[in-house]
Amino acid sequence: MALRLFLLGLFGWCMAASAVEVTDLYEATLEVDNKTRAKRVVASQQALDRVIQKLTGRTEHLNHPLIRQSKKRISDYMLKYEYIESADGDIKIRVRFEADKVEQLVRDSNLPLWGNRRPMIAIWLVIEDNLRREFVTQESYPQLERLIYDTAAEWGIPVVVPLMDLTDRAQVGIAEVWGNFSEPVEAASMRYNAERVITGRLFKQPNSSSWQLDWRYTDTDQFESTQQVGDKQQLLIAMINDMSTALAAEYVIDPNRSYATNSTVLTVDKLTSFSKIELARRQLLSISTVQDVDVIYRQGDLVKFEVEHGSSVVDLQKSLKLERAFSVFVDPRAFYQVASANNLRYSWVGQ
Repeated sequence: MALRLFLLGLFGWCMAASAVEVTDLYEATLEVDNKTRAKRVVASQQALDRVIQKLTGRTEHLNHPLIRQSKKRISDYMLKYEYIESADGDIKIRVRFEADKVEQLVRDSNLPLWGNRRPMIAIWLVIEDNLRREFVTQESYPQLERLIYDTAAEWGIPVVVPLMDLTDRAQVGIAEVWGNFSEPVEAASMRYNAERVITGRLFKQPNSSSWQLDWRYTDTDQFESTQQVGDKQQLLIAMINDMSTALAAEYVIDPNRSYATNSTVLTVDKLTSFSKIELARRQLLSISTVQDVDVIYRQGDLVKFEVEHGSSVVDLQKSLKLERAFSVFVDPRAFYQVASANNLRYSWVGQ
């Protein structure tokens, strides 16, 4: 019984976490030396690479024939651009692209596509420098914290480095992160609506100028962590790159899996009014692969929706997992709580 209560509690925590709607997937900002047309064209081509990286979770697309051809007519994909000048004279260009055209380019290139709802990742990192351990925060290590955010932004991954204010420190100390004690770290991460949680420790190797970074997800079954050695900044970049690639592999829509429109019946309970039914229908329509939603059955607070989507059922489940408004139906009589391809049942949580 104790094990069952623990599993149900853990299940409830996982489903309570919500995804973040990423709003800048179709734009990228780069530094430029000047405002000449030649420099703008090159920067715009590089910006398209970054946008496609965010949409696909991959970097090998750079040599794809269709991607190379698209860069020759880069203006066809651009929506607008603007220059940003700092007080010290640095110039950046922000390029925004037309979402429909870039997504079609991704599909035509047979690349995977990831929608704009993505899991929030909390990153708790402790650094040991000169035998002193401290959390990486905006106050203690602003450059490292900025590097984490900037690298994650290149992938379109929402991350949060905890503030480590009085609220955080009341729940988590350096020892908990250094030793990867999952329970207090996960509890503290609920404040940030994190779906996944990473703990890491960064330190210099004995008798060496090289740094070592050990990091892992708190929900990993075993304690084994990813260990990397090298330059301090490059280690953090490598961690974010590895994390982003793995997340993309988990959530992207595989273009080779399904092309035709599929029809799936989705059962949702706790819809106690017509207004909630309409909210649920609109929420389903907001999913990038969903094309149409109809109500086909209602009894009490239970409603069945027929969902037409241009993806597999598995991919539809991936998208629903990132929706705050729906949670997998919890059957109090069942030990395991599973939403299968044959019985997609959810509960309405609301927004």
